[in-house]
Amino acid sequence: MLLSDLKSKTILILGFGREGQDTFSFLKKAFPGKKIGIADKKKLNDFSSKERKMIKGSKAHLGPDYLKAIKKYDIVVKSPGISFKEIKQNDSFKFISQTGIFFDNCPGTIVGVTGTKGKSTTSSLIFHILKKAGIPCRLVGNIGKPALSSLLEAKKEDVFVYELSSHQLQSLKKSPNVAVFLNIFPEHLDYYKSFKDYVSAKENILKHQGKNDFLVFNKEDKIVRELAKRSKARKIPVRGKYYELDRNAAKAVAKIFNIPGKTIERAVKGFAPLEHRLEFAGAFKGVSFYNDSLATVPEAAIEAMDFLGNKVSVMILGGFDRGVDFKNLAKRISESKIRTLIFFPPSGKRIWKSVKDKKRFKSFFVKNMKEAVTISFQEAKKGEICLLSPASPSFGTFKDYRDRGNAFKKEAAKLGKKHWN
Repeated sequence: MLLSDLKSKTILILGFGREGQDTFSFLKKAFPGKKIGIADKKKLNDFSSKERKMIKGSKAHLGPDYLKAIKKYDIVVKSPGISFKEIKQNDSFKFISQTGIFFDNCPGTIVGVTGTKGKSTTSSLIFHILKKAGIPCRLVGNIGKPALSSLLEAKKEDVFVYELSSHQLQSLKKSPNVAVFLNIFPEHLDYYKSFKDYVSAKENILKHQGKNDFLVFNKEDKIVRELAKRSKARKIPVRGKYYELDRNAAKAVAKIFNIPGKTIERAVKGFAPLEHRLEFAGAFKGVSFYNDSLATVPEAAIEAMDFLGNKVSVMILGGFDRGVDFKNLAKRISESKIRTLIFFPPSGKRIWKSVKDKKRFKSFFVKNMKEAVTISFQEAKKGEICLLSPASPSFGTFKDYRDRGNAFKKEAAKLGKKHWN
């Protein structure tokens, strides 16, 4: 929706987290003096003092009945974390998103990146290459700054690399100029009614593309390959596993912008891997620790095992249970040289249940990261790897994947003080 169309509307921001706050700040700058509504299930005292100050300058609808405020407004800017399953009203025409506002009003070029896994690394690498090539660019979305904070200063020559989750894509009516589609696995099944709905949300990254747009897609992913056939854009297929796929997709985007091959290669070599994505956390008495906390689906954990190879002897798995199938992961574990499996609840129990040849493994069920890392160090031998690649989200035991990964690194660092090699 264009800003000119929003000017005369009453607006409600639904969900006042990081993105909701950015939307609020943007709209206050775009429409000085306009009273904007805020609705969130949290109560006022649950917010920080800075957030409370922002809320007090608005029309607030807080607490368990916050969704009732929807009917009072012309337009509702929904935050990604709120599922449409929670909203029982039929007036879906009211709903827009921060991503939609950005896409409709951005004067520059948008490079959109999505996939169940790899989108953060790929987005960051594309941004890194463009920046090294001297192209005016900004990294926005989940991995970068909230998008709207950049919109008021955006220029026609700017390139915006936008990491797009399925939540941000769900109601999008416009696709990016350059779309990157890496892969798609069962994920967020607690948020969507079905896997089909999840796929449908992801498809919006290419659904509205035209003949002057570009689609970089993973030709080895069957679902992505089939969706790519529907795009009207110029198609660029890529392939690879784990970081290889991310790198190849980023290189393909760089070539669209006519960046010389030597510049691309130098930028790729100088790119530092992101936190919590097969991050080396240290080596103690010859045992290497790898933090792959962002592996929240079985497929990502399998790729981590493939990448590190047979040196992985201890693997830490489990977390929040979204009901996904662990059969392929269990099969890959059985084919590996892993001797010890350490599990977090509740999904850890289902992963262990899926493993058929249980007698060849030592198994441990833990409640905290200190226990998990201590056991790992006791079980692994010199020259071997302990891998945290949970194949599950972190909610419950940890706040998020960052909290889980940081806890792993913290406990590994404590070992380092005692056993630094």
